[in-house]
Amino acid sequence: MLSSEEWGIVALSLKVSLVAILLTLPIAYGLAWQLARGRFAGKVLLDALVHLPLVVPPVVTGWLLLILFGANGPVGRWLEAAFGITVMFRWTGAALASAIMALPLMVRAMRLSIEGVDRRLEAAARTLGAGPWQTFRSVSLPLSLPGVLAGAVLGFARSLGEFGATITFVSNIPGETRTLPLAIYAALQLPGGDAMVARLAGISIALSLLALILSESLARRGHRQAGGGDGA
Repeated sequence: MLSSEEWGIVALSLKVSLVAILLTLPIAYGLAWQLARGRFAGKVLLDALVHLPLVVPPVVTGWLLLILFGANGPVGRWLEAAFGITVMFRWTGAALASAIMALPLMVRAMRLSIEGVDRRLEAAARTLGAGPWQTFRSVSLPLSLPGVLAGAVLGFARSLGEFGATITFVSNIPGETRTLPLAIYAALQLPGGDAMVARLAGISIALSLLALILSESLARRGHRQAGGGDGA
């Protein structure tokens, strides 16, 4: 059984990951659409920038967030002056770090789903009088939706495991920024913390495994809808 402290850590992790995905979802879909359908100068550069968090050390991402969103950073100073909002050493900062780290995986899954939409169906809708927005709403989005949801769930799983950027950007504050990975790290430093590590690691593995299974199921469903076979 988990202690009240451990339940709090799990609840905070779920809240951070959920907010991160809700924050990222429209941005990820917009980027995926541009990369899948857009034709513009700098597309290769945009693709590289989107996927950069996958290849640079997470500590570097956290450091860049610290520069931009810190108390003296350009974005952080503006948020504080304009809205009285600060993300430093707050759970919202942990959500921001998780969102940045989840974005590349979400964009990749959504881009594949958008590229899998049969363009002939969109053309047929237009010949029947549907405008661009109606075609998108009635054809493109429904057909790509399983892949979009798969990307969101995959991003959620990635957010649950985020460590490096979070601890660099918002530190490891109990009850505020101490998510599952940070709590496991902190427990490893404590004498006799092995039992807590085992419990939290088990919860982390179970949540991530469920998210990965759901993401794969949604991706296979989208593949079948696009006419790609039975997904076996």
